[in-house]
Amino acid sequence: MTVLPHPDFLKAGKIAGRVLTILENEVRPGVKVLKVCRLAEEKILELGATGVAFPCNVSINNEAAHYTSPYDDKRIFPDRGLVKVDIGAHVNGYISDTAITVDLDGSYEHFIAAAKNALDAALEMVRPGVRVGEVGEVIERTVKKYGLRPVHQLSGHQLRQWMLHAGKNVPNIGQKTSPSMNLGETYAIEPFATNGNGTIRSGQTAYIFSNDLKNKKKLDPSAQQVRSISRQLFKSLPWASRWLHDNVHGVDVDIAIKALIRAGAIHGYPVLFEGKDGMVSQFEHSVFVGEEGAIVSTRRQGEV
Repeated sequence: MTVLPHPDFLKAGKIAGRVLTILENEVRPGVKVLKVCRLAEEKILELGATGVAFPCNVSINNEAAHYTSPYDDKRIFPDRGLVKVDIGAHVNGYISDTAITVDLDGSYEHFIAAAKNALDAALEMVRPGVRVGEVGEVIERTVKKYGLRPVHQLSGHQLRQWMLHAGKNVPNIGQKTSPSMNLGETYAIEPFATNGNGTIRSGQTAYIFSNDLKNKKKLDPSAQQVRSISRQLFKSLPWASRWLHDNVHGVDVDIAIKALIRAGAIHGYPVLFEGKDGMVSQFEHSVFVGEEGAIVSTRRQGEV
């Protein structure tokens, strides 16, 4: 019997791909980052997703991941540089995760080519029984052809229903011993290319969080209210602090978030920077491991 991807996985991927196409035309110098984040999340819902799988990440230049606009963000896109736009949709918990990089003025074409071609090469490798380290080896080799390095401290990841990071990782460098991909599994594969050293460091600030659903620590009334609302709205999936500003009233959300972090009720995802402040590019697709190879759910119209 042929093993096929769940229809909701394919639907979530199609929605995310369509939204990325819209966003690609919105990322340009002088535009507010907050506008793009909000547009991404609104369009995901408008196009029929059950929900947003994680906040829209808009990471600029040496930022590798995890920047999303805070509630009152005034940040705008610079005149030149690289903008990573990483979005996710879910349909009944089946997740899509996909990303592109926009070169704001055409100065970084080799960064775009390195990450995109590394992703294409990785997708060609996907099949039942392939080791994830073999996929990483192809990513590493392709990125290095452009005189750049893969960001080896970031990786792709297995996807499961309601779980964005589920079990196995897909490295961006070769590994001699690693688990295999199995028929019917789903993954997000995301090469990152840089002219830095390929490491990452955590910044001081986090705008993305996730709930520890097992945490039962006693909290003050305001923090308790915010914990209850965040669990009800977001469950196990990551969420943005600005989403709470839109949904919680009569409480200082930022103070409540700090209290929740101290209590271990939520976990923050700090903005991640390239270790030597190198420029970073990224491309990403979500895939199903089919009998004949990768079935890409997030492929955009016009992509080969």
